[in-house]
Amino acid sequence: MALFSERQQETLLSTLGIEFVETTKERVIARMPVEARVHQPFGLLHGGASVALAETVASTGAWMNCDQARESVVGLEINANHLRGKRDGVVTATATPVHVGRRTQVWEVRITDEEGKAVCVSRCTLAVIPARREGQP
Repeated sequence: MALFSERQQETLLSTLGIEFVETTKERVIARMPVEARVHQPFGLLHGGASVALAETVASTGAWMNCDQARESVVGLEINANHLRGKRDGVVTATATPVHVGRRTQVWEVRITDEEGKAVCVSRCTLAVIPARREGQP
């Protein structure tokens, strides 16, 4: 899926190999390969990489639910429970909205392995803010 293709270059998404599978207002799905670049020193998927994946799908879903010409979204809080170690293969993150309000959104994210077993569960709260215009800080 080509969502953010020009914006994604040389960002954390490309560094981690995150690829979108589905993007709707009701659900965002993305995959990330589990390999050395996302490992912690003991050869397991780094919890920070899981959190980055979770915030990516939650933020994308929130952005799809706002007026993109006038608004943007930024993360306020994220939590994650790491349930199972993973050394290789692919993980898939699925984000669904818990609350879509005018100024805040809350998204639940479930990250699973190829067999559908939970690797991480996360909840992300996002703020809906005015979009920055060219030339603004």
